[in-house]
Amino acid sequence: MRRRDECELNCVKKIKELTKKTYQCPMENCSQTSTDFISLGLFPSSITGLVLFILIVLIFLMVLLGNLSVILLILLDSHLHSPMYFLISQLSLMDLNYISTIVPKVASNFLFGNKSISFIGCGIHSFLFLTLAIAEALLLTSMAYNRYVAICFPLHYSIHISKRVCVMIIESWIMGSINSCAHTTYVFHIPYCVFMAIDHFFCNVPAMLTLGCHG
Repeated sequence: MRRRDECELNCVKKIKELTKKTYQCPMENCSQTSTDFISLGLFPSSITGLVLFILIVLIFLMVLLGNLSVILLILLDSHLHSPMYFLISQLSLMDLNYISTIVPKVASNFLFGNKSISFIGCGIHSFLFLTLAIAEALLLTSMAYNRYVAICFPLHYSIHISKRVCVMIIESWIMGSINSCAHTTYVFHIPYCVFMAIDHFFCNVPAMLTLGCHG
């Protein structure tokens, strides 16, 4: 009976390996210093995948060009050197870095078929993604506060906003980095199973948590 149970367990593990699904493994088979993760990707290996890839690349180039245009326009036009437009330029900069963190790696995986990413590389990827996401959310909050003061307290605008706009931007980056560092440190200190395939197109923290070993 015991032998039969062991055979069934091995069969289940082999099936999960073939279908590239994560599984829970015993602690003795876990590895906290595994070298590479495997990203299962976004595009299927078919005509549909190729069409989706071209569409994503075109959207990426449009967003890239649009954000660069906004940053250059605000930088070159002296009439736009105001707190609100400065915040918009920072938002464009964050969007620029945000998409550049994900899309080039996804495109590289599809074109060259190399879906592996190193342990350190995945950590950097996750840290940058979370930092930019959180910083952008905080920056949008600062922009909302900026509009609130401009509409409700126009006479106090120069006092409350003009002198604090740089502080709000710096706080957004710092708070985003601290929050991201906490999440990234935690997720990369848990033991991982031998089969380290991320069921996502980038190093997403929730997807990576499913790879952790459970004793």
